[in-house]
Order: sequence, then structure tokens, then C-alpha cells
Amino acid sequence: MKKFLIGLLDWIYKKKCYFCRRSKECVKMCSECYNDMELLPGKVNRIIDGKNVYCAGIYEKNLQKLIRGLKYHNQPDLAYYLAKFMAEYWVKVSNDKDFQVIPVPIYEKRRKQRKYNHMELVGEEFAKIIGCDYNPNLIKRIKDTKPQYNLKKQQRMENLKDAFEVDVSKLQQGKLLLIDDICTTGSTFEEMISELKKYGINDIVCFTATTPFGD
Repeated sequence: MKKFLIGLLDWIYKKKCYFCRRSKECVKMCSECYNDMELLPGKVNRIIDGKNVYCAGIYEKNLQKLIRGLKYHNQPDLAYYLAKFMAEYWVKVSNDKDFQVIPVPIYEKRRKQRKYNHMELVGEEFAKIIGCDYNPNLIKRIKDTKPQYNLKKQQRMENLKDAFEVDVSKLQQGKLLLIDDICTTGSTFEEMISELKKYGINDIVCFTATTPFGD
């Protein structure tokens, strides 16, 4: 009933595409704007601490706006579209379902400010689409780090030092698939991998929606 009422209200008020502002499909992201986002080739983008990192697309145009809307402008409905984009890339890489999807955590104070962790929303949708397990509780962020985008590589590493804590009681079966929105220097993944290795957890793959760099 709730979904029906939401759908009825969307029809009455003609929900507009967040990107082109047209309402012909009455969705948050119309098919035309979604199809403008291009997938990178399904191959390893880089290696961090011995672990493969895959990146689904380039941080530009509609893909950039999608992430920024979801992350900074209170548009949680966009999580589905980012998850779908990532899933379309991932099936080119692997058909293995034996993964735990681990979203990069944010500090609790920041979660309250944003009202949600955008990568938890994406991770949950991604796991549903792919058909693998979702595990948002294995790793917590216990340090209120500064925003990374203005920091250089060494500054990022210092900023993230001791930022994460692993709760091994929450470990499930299967490899770990760490997911984030963007991989620039890879410092976040590097620190998470280092923390996981302390507990003998080594079967790890990293995956981001975007990279600022081309193929």
C-alpha cells in the first residue's frame, strides 16, 4: 500500500529526472540520462597492497552528478541507480556470488549530518542485484577524519591512520568486496586492508563506482 501511494503521488506531481529535469518517465533518473554514463572495461584498474581494485566509470558528467547528489544533496533514491551501474560493470568481471559486500563506513557524527551513509544504501542495492551477501557491520570508522579531496597522498594516509575498527564477530562466509564511490589515491582502501590483515583477513577485492582517471 505504501509503495502504491508513493507511486500515485509521483504520478500526480510528476517526479522529474534529477539530471535533465524532464518528467516524461516520472523517475529520479531517466533512461536517457542513465545511458549517458559509460562503463570502463572490465579489468583491474590498479593494485593496492596486493589487492585488485576495479572502477566502474569515470568521475564526470552524469556519474559525477549522481554521486554528488546522493552523497551531499540528500538524494537517497539515487542509490539504486549507482548500484545498478556498478552491478552492470561487475558482471563483466565476475559471476561469483561468494562475496560479502562491505561498504566503506563513515563516522557516526557525519552519518547523523547526512542522515545516511550513501555507500551503505548502494551496497545493499548492489548485493540484491548481484545476489551476494551484504555485511555493513564488519568495519566501523572510529575516527572523525577530515574530507580527503584536498589532501595529498601522505596527508591522506595520516588522516586515515587508525580510522577503522574490525569486529571479527561480524565476519561472514565468502570473500570481501570493499566498495566505495571513488578511488583517487586508494588511501581509504589501503588503511582498511591493513586493518583487516591484522585479523588474518586477506581474501579481499576492492571496487569503486568511479575513478578520476581514464583507462
